[in-house]
Amino acid sequence: MNPEYFTIWNYRRLLLRSFFENTSSSTPGVEADSNKYDIIQRYITEDLGFLLPLLRKFPKCYWIWNYRLWLLAEATRLLPSSIVYQLWQKELSLVGKMLTLDSRNFHGWGYRRQVVSALEELAIAMGSMSTSMTEDEFAYTTKMIESNLSNFSAWHRRSKLIPTLLNERNASHAKRREFLDNELELIQRALWADPDSKDQSLWFYHQYLISNFRLGSAHDQSLMIDLSNEDKLVYLKTQVEDLLEMLQGAETSKWIYQRLIELSIMSKSLDGRWPVKVSDLETWISKLLELDPLRKGRWQDLRKQMFP
Repeated sequence: MNPEYFTIWNYRRLLLRSFFENTSSSTPGVEADSNKYDIIQRYITEDLGFLLPLLRKFPKCYWIWNYRLWLLAEATRLLPSSIVYQLWQKELSLVGKMLTLDSRNFHGWGYRRQVVSALEELAIAMGSMSTSMTEDEFAYTTKMIESNLSNFSAWHRRSKLIPTLLNERNASHAKRREFLDNELELIQRALWADPDSKDQSLWFYHQYLISNFRLGSAHDQSLMIDLSNEDKLVYLKTQVEDLLEMLQGAETSKWIYQRLIELSIMSKSLDGRWPVKVSDLETWISKLLELDPLRKGRWQDLRKQMFP
């Protein structure tokens, strides 16, 4: 009737925890242990099944997702790894179906991250030769992005996977640079699909990629290693040129003006010179004041910082 009534979920936890403890304290022995595991698994499986129609009806209810995670945590605590691994694998399949229905459900994406983490930990505990799911998850983000370019959660997940992905591949500097070029090409194609869009997800991922060109960018958070200032300037110049071309016909996109200014500031921090005419920078700030009046103070402060 009301899945937001969190007290009921906590009371349900107490009831099941008491039942599990009573079951675990039964007479020891191989046959008794097997029977105990069967009973606990049955109750957990039935409760997981009970949650399914609720998830379909209330896919963004925190308490349902949290309670589901609690059930699986109890399974991990009480059952053999082989049984638990199968339960978590079913969850991965379930959350995949949930995200097919609503690809931008951030609850589902957060849940998927926890499921993947649990599967990786279980694989290590079971002595599996292959424990990392980073490659599979990166491919999954590609699939979800291709089906919906505005999937903020997929872009965000992708950005969090990239450092681990490159480290696991033992990627050389050349491979990292190639990877960055491919990602820049991907986001450029996505931006060109609708440059006047108010969708922020594409611009946030673009910002993540260009953060590699900042002066003194942290290596552990970036794609690159030992990228010289000269190389960064070449990348920044290319990005500015692409955005200027994109601006033709999309003069009402505040994101293009904002990104052009950001790129120009980054470029100036590297060699002390503006990459474009000062009059162009003034024009872009004026356009931001016109298109984004709610942040008028921000753009005015930016103008003062750029031209003290």
